Amino acid sequence: MKESGEIIIYSTADGSSKIEVNLKDDNIWLNQNQLSELFKRDRSVITRHINNIFKENELPKKGNVQKMHFSHSDKPINYYNLDVIISLGYRIKSKTGTQFRIWANNVLKNHLIKGYSLNEKRLKQLKKTVQLITRTAKNSIPIDDLSKNLINVLDDYTKALNILDDYDHQRIKKIPSLSRAVFKIDYNEALKAIQQLRVNFGASRLFGNEKDNSFKSSIAVIDQTFGGNDLYPSIEEKAANLLYLVVKNHSFTDGNKRIAAWLFVWYLDKNNFLYHKDGKKKITNDTLVALTIMIAESNPKEKELIINIIINLIHIENE
Repeated sequence: MKESGEIIIYSTADGSSKIEVNLKDDNIWLNQNQLSELFKRDRSVITRHINNIFKENELPKKGNVQKMHFSHSDKPINYYNLDVIISLGYRIKSKTGTQFRIWANNVLKNHLIKGYSLNEKRLKQLKKTVQLITRTAKNSIPIDDLSKNLINVLDDYTKALNILDDYDHQRIKKIPSLSRAVFKIDYNEALKAIQQLRVNFGASRLFGNEKDNSFKSSIAVIDQTFGGNDLYPSIEEKAANLLYLVVKNHSFTDGNKRIAAWLFVWYLDKNNFLYHKDGKKKITNDTLVALTIMIAESNPKEKELIINIIINLIHIENE
């Protein structure tokens, strides 16, 4: 049994009826008495049509019906969402149904926009609160151990939470960087690095065997220039594209993901870019696994998005 939501008044086109519409869980809900008033049909007609909607599997009953409790009523009442209301309108062949659908969609759209704006505001407030609490803790103001642990976790993972928020809102951008590669990757040297990986892990003879020339092409692209300028100017961008291309091109008979992950960290290390100034790894083992699998499972159309996520994770500003 669920409590009712926000009440919004709907007036029929002829002004003959005003109906209290329930706005809850990002949906519109009406009970049978209200549906009878909306469509100007006897309640028995409404009941028969609703039963047929579920009986004929036009809509599932679960999720489309809610029992709501009201303070002025001892018994919960069945409420039906917008999908049921629209289906009912088609069966009754009522113009009122079309008018209500247009009104309801506008209400829901405005509700979602309002909710999105409110969540954005709350997120910004949360970030400011985290920053304030972190500064307070660092200034050694007395604070209990549990709160300190929470503050440390929030502070440590603020960057990750920001990236996830940017991903959700499709606004992850390529961060400009002044870092420049001191090491230019060479095809033959990359093959030696792969051979080293095979020996260290006792891999099979199939491991690292090239199926075609795609690996050579992937390596060539990393330091490619256009008009005298690097196609990928920063270390971050070069490394991100190296990881992506080696995973996606499936150049080897066996070991494509391991080879791609190894070359990624090998390349960063060659450019003195694998560790933070405090000696900690920029990319943890778990993150490396997650990124490699994410690339393998991603749609090629998402390449720019994936590349930008990797760049954000290893950007020099994160030192």
